[in-house]
Amino acid sequence: MDQIFLYDTTLRDGTQREGISLSVMDKLKIATRLDEFGVHYIEGGWPGSNPKDAAFFERARSMHFKHAKIAAFGSTLKKGARPEEDANLQALLAAGTPVVTLVGKSWDLHVTDVLEATLEENLGMISESVAYFKVQEKEVVYDAEHFFDGYRANPSYALKTLRAAAEAGADILVLCDTNGGALPWEVEAVVSQVKEQFKQWSSLYPSLPQAPLGIHTHDDSGCGVANALAAVRAGAVQVQGTINGYGERVGNANLVTIIPDLQLKMGKACVPAENLVQLERLSYFVAEIANLPHDTHQPYVGSSAFAHKGGIHVAAMLKNEHSYQHIDPTLVGNQRRTVVSELSGRGNVVDKGREFGIDVSSDQARQVLAMIKSLEAQGFTFEGAEASVSVMLSRLQPGYQPPFELIDFMVVVEHRQGRGILAEATVKVRVGDRIMHTAAEGNGPVNALDAALRKALEEVYPLLKDVRLDDYKVRILYSDSGTLASVRVLIDTKNGTRRWSTVGASTNIIEASWRAVADSLEYALLNGANDHAGSQLDAHVGAQQRLRPDLPKLGTKS
Repeated sequence: MDQIFLYDTTLRDGTQREGISLSVMDKLKIATRLDEFGVHYIEGGWPGSNPKDAAFFERARSMHFKHAKIAAFGSTLKKGARPEEDANLQALLAAGTPVVTLVGKSWDLHVTDVLEATLEENLGMISESVAYFKVQEKEVVYDAEHFFDGYRANPSYALKTLRAAAEAGADILVLCDTNGGALPWEVEAVVSQVKEQFKQWSSLYPSLPQAPLGIHTHDDSGCGVANALAAVRAGAVQVQGTINGYGERVGNANLVTIIPDLQLKMGKACVPAENLVQLERLSYFVAEIANLPHDTHQPYVGSSAFAHKGGIHVAAMLKNEHSYQHIDPTLVGNQRRTVVSELSGRGNVVDKGREFGIDVSSDQARQVLAMIKSLEAQGFTFEGAEASVSVMLSRLQPGYQPPFELIDFMVVVEHRQGRGILAEATVKVRVGDRIMHTAAEGNGPVNALDAALRKALEEVYPLLKDVRLDDYKVRILYSDSGTLASVRVLIDTKNGTRRWSTVGASTNIIEASWRAVADSLEYALLNGANDHAGSQLDAHVGAQQRLRPDLPKLGTKS
């Protein structure tokens, strides 16, 4: 397999995305994870631009990286300056990295209008900057900024900028689609033409170094990944990009998509084969550090990337998993999922039961499917509330007995002078032979209801003390009905690293919330929703049953 070298610029270009700000420790954590994954180059930042990047390079010098080389990024020297006097070049040198990445102008418009230099001055600035760092025994990556725009406007000059860098000793020439406006066939054609031009020069000037080509693309036209792949087809051997496509404007080329495309589809070696299964976790890790939600529909690694909803699709998948999947999801650390909704067939329900470890008969699947379609017509949706589906399936199992049953509840919200708004809820539930009647206050009606229910159940089921509501969403359905509109409540619940979602819907927001809360706690009790899975649940429930033999065994009739 041909080797493609991965150059990650998440820590520099990625941080230019709106809403991302990484601390020095964040950057060090991401760099460590990228190195473990097998990335060849990690661009740490621009040391001359801010103290944070300078601090990163200082810390990185004392770290041991097994695979990656750390690169410091900066521009070529200023017009009229000498390398020894240029603050930017000196900051790059002080970073102490084995690799220096220099960005230079290849579009004549930028040379004259932005640098306010002559075309010849720009060639000298490129040549002097590269040569300076080669004397310092650095590996030099030369980024030809706006190359595709420059080549379109003035191909002869754009090529001269590359030749200036190559003659000065650049180790690789990276063609940059900085504005992200190129299309794949343009990129492939231009990369091929650049390679051909260097071959011709080489025949005329045997001493001209044969620097390999790299590609750096942005996604402004939605073609960042496609453009990178097209460049590789034409002979590029280094691909620059970011994890999850983070970057300025709409983002950079997404390495999380590019890597499996190259390795699994194009037969190119990027990372060790055994490391590819870490791809999903790497993607989630960087999103978590960046404090951004993970894109559920991201190719290869999104939670919906291998989720199947249509009944015909799922029926085919149950016969042959290759029928509706382009790869085995486990190759990139992901997994197949079945989505249950009003569009489902019985196969969806049977397969969803398997995911939950529940053996679902054809008749049970038919019953559940009928319930789901009826409930979705009332405003429920189960695509994002799979724990509610699990509870629904459990309730149909022979001999099932719920861990608790609602008798009644009451919620009062009132304004009291001196205290403001007060919410209070009372709940009466049956647990085995006991009737639990509790009350609790909250900062709102749903919080009070949740607190009262937990107060009743935690004495019997102590593991619920560690179960926490993580998110609460309300969506108004049929808003043209005004205050008579139905609402859908989606609740995310968490215990340690485990998380699950439940749903409720009604014209009454309290009733909708109750259904979601009750399903959430029932799911926790039935599935051992804690860090140690079922063993902790068994220990809690077993201890309770030894102390209180009158209590029911979960999931069975007493």
